[in-house]
Amino acid sequence: QVQLVESGGGLVQAGESLRLSCVASGSTSSPNAMGWYRQAPGKRRELVASVTSGGRTSYADSVQGRFTISRDNGKNTVYLQMNTLRPEDTAVYYCTHTQCSASGCYDPIEFGSWGQGTQVTVSS
Repeated sequence: QVQLVESGGGLVQAGESLRLSCVASGSTSSPNAMGWYRQAPGKRRELVASVTSGGRTSYADSVQGRFTISRDNGKNTVYLQMNTLRPEDTAVYYCTHTQCSASGCYDPIEFGSWGQGTQVTVSS
């Protein structure tokens, strides 16, 4: 089992930036993938970005070019740098961790570990 602790959420104005951090502990063996999901009130949970322990990244179209995901494998930490924030980015952001194999990574929704979530609010 993997424990995840997020930090860095808050209230900002549109156009500003925030940086989320997530520290993993426990069974964090490689290969694995860490990522960020978000869920706004009344909306479905969606994948924001993910990064594998090998450095492969993936982004939702809505954040491409504005958000950057990175990780420090030595610190078991993943970051989400969010620039040019918009009101529609308002949501609870969740950190996830999932194991991978040679054929791919397991779905974090079904098989991954999740953090407690951190609120990001962007005012217009």
